[in-house]
Amino acid sequence: MAPVTVRATGAIGAAAGIAIAVVTYCALYKPNKNRNFRSIFFNKKKKLKPRKGLVDAIGNTPLIRINSLSEATGCEILGKCEFLNPGGSVKDRVAVKIIEEAIESGKLTRAGVVTEGSAGSTAISLATVAPTYGCKCLVVIPDDAAVEKSQILEALGATVERVRPVSITHRDHFVNVARRRALEANELASKRRRAVDKDGKELEHINGYGSDGAIQSSKFPSDCTGGFFADQFENLANFRAHYEGTGPEIWEQTGGELDAFVAAAGTGGTVAGVSRFLQENNPNIKCFLIDPPGSSLFNKVTRGVMYTKEEAEGRRLKNPFDTITEGIGINRLTQNFMMAKLDGAFRGTDREAVEMSRFLVKNDGLFLGSSSAMNCVGAVRVAQSLGPGHTIVTILCDSGMRHLSKFYDVHYLSQQGLTPAAAGLEFLGIK
Repeated sequence: MAPVTVRATGAIGAAAGIAIAVVTYCALYKPNKNRNFRSIFFNKKKKLKPRKGLVDAIGNTPLIRINSLSEATGCEILGKCEFLNPGGSVKDRVAVKIIEEAIESGKLTRAGVVTEGSAGSTAISLATVAPTYGCKCLVVIPDDAAVEKSQILEALGATVERVRPVSITHRDHFVNVARRRALEANELASKRRRAVDKDGKELEHINGYGSDGAIQSSKFPSDCTGGFFADQFENLANFRAHYEGTGPEIWEQTGGELDAFVAAAGTGGTVAGVSRFLQENNPNIKCFLIDPPGSSLFNKVTRGVMYTKEEAEGRRLKNPFDTITEGIGINRLTQNFMMAKLDGAFRGTDREAVEMSRFLVKNDGLFLGSSSAMNCVGAVRVAQSLGPGHTIVTILCDSGMRHLSKFYDVHYLSQQGLTPAAAGLEFLGIK
């Protein structure tokens, strides 16, 4: 049908035409609860205001449609772009929440040192955020983590200790070392406070020794007021960061119209906080775990036990992880993970994560880290399980920039027998 033309002269005619259009739109337009997520984002423009500093810029990350995976599965697969946070990962949210709660409780003060044992991203986020609160950061990192992560930490001004990977039960596991460093910082700060003389003057330090003969630690700044162990695995501020932030954002960005959420777990904070928030708002939303090789969480979710019979009999290796993904997978239940509300779990492989990362670069221009790639594997698995027509959300934790020396290194992958070769998504059974 040909367009209707309204003829009028001058300003009166123009005004009449606009009025007719507005009235017609208001009369005919009816909200469609089935409209896709793009209309939720673009139906109106919001005025953008400057953020008040780095911390204020954390969160409210975009939720994007991953076009290639959506078209291949017949589902709307959406990824929350956490790699766009100032510190480059989803862990920025956790760092802010942990530090702010510690300051509010009096456990951390200005010029204090935040310590953490981390495979990378949480440490980088803490090192990024801590200076905005007037604090320093000390990180203990396993020496098999990608070298660029420790380089970034040092560039951010953090003190970095690299230790060999051992079981969490070992006193020198990187998390346990970080816990000790916080205690040492507190002890040092306490000694320094006691070393102040009656006139309020600090006793002289010469060649690393105080005038009382106590050795001064080079790991901590001279004005250190104490240490605080962030404890990302057990500190429920991690869970709260996602229950109060990431989950509500996903709900708002989808208009509450999503069918499933899926993510891998390291500390468990993300999958726990998001899953609990979404299911409390709509119990019909299905939440799933995607678990890498060597991790026991898949068994816990699907079978109710962490280990196989052989492992329970004491045959478990001290360092059983057999995966090149970093920051996900664990062989114990954390306080954060126990807050999760999950409907099921999928097992992912290194091969699938590597192939997925290359597929997304080629088809979507998404340069993602290993955990993000595994999450996308999980999103496809959920889509295959639920069938076409569903909306599935996952987390794009960080970019590939922190994974160049391992996950994106051709020589390293060749040594592991993981050279990517897929032309499409055939590695997930999609042709």
